[in-house]
Amino acid sequence: MESEHVRQEVYCITIKGHLDSEWSDWFDGLNITMVDNGETILSGPIVDQTALHGVLIKIRDLGLPLLSLMRTETGRENESNPLVRQEEEGRGG
Repeated sequence: MESEHVRQEVYCITIKGHLDSEWSDWFDGLNITMVDNGETILSGPIVDQTALHGVLIKIRDLGLPLLSLMRTETGRENESNPLVRQEEEGRGG
């Protein structure tokens, strides 16, 4: 039962606008991927719902529009970010 509480959920959060990788520390170490269409994807493990809300508050405080929030498989970091893959497939790449 203890291991269930230690497990982190992995999230992909898409926002409108570009943030460079220097913001990663401020966003609790999430990976930051800029997409050619003017969006940014924040991805990685988030320890719990409180931490997730903290990330969302930071996005709000920066005035960046939230476009999507997706929980991916538990405990598995995005080998190739699924949202980035969707973007590449949508562009024909």
